[in-house]
Amino acid sequence: MMADEQTPSRANRKVREGTVVSDKMDATVVVAVTERVRHARYGKTVQRTTKLYAHDQANDAKVGDRVRIMETRPVSKTKRWRVTEVLERAR
Repeated sequence: MMADEQTPSRANRKVREGTVVSDKMDATVVVAVTERVRHARYGKTVQRTTKLYAHDQANDAKVGDRVRIMETRPVSKTKRWRVTEVLERAR
């Protein structure tokens, strides 16, 4: 039985949504993923932003686009994610 690329059979892969902040590299975009977490001691909600390098084979995503990325095997030294879909185009 072959596993579809969107539904891996063994691993439950992480999926994140973020905004493309750079598309200057070939087949790579930098995605800023913002998460809201509660501070451990003070309880205040704080935003944490992480920049992730994602593989974009078609060079489809541009700066400002909202994209969904999925964890994947290492593609290069820094790339461990791939763009699965562009959710919203930049205006």
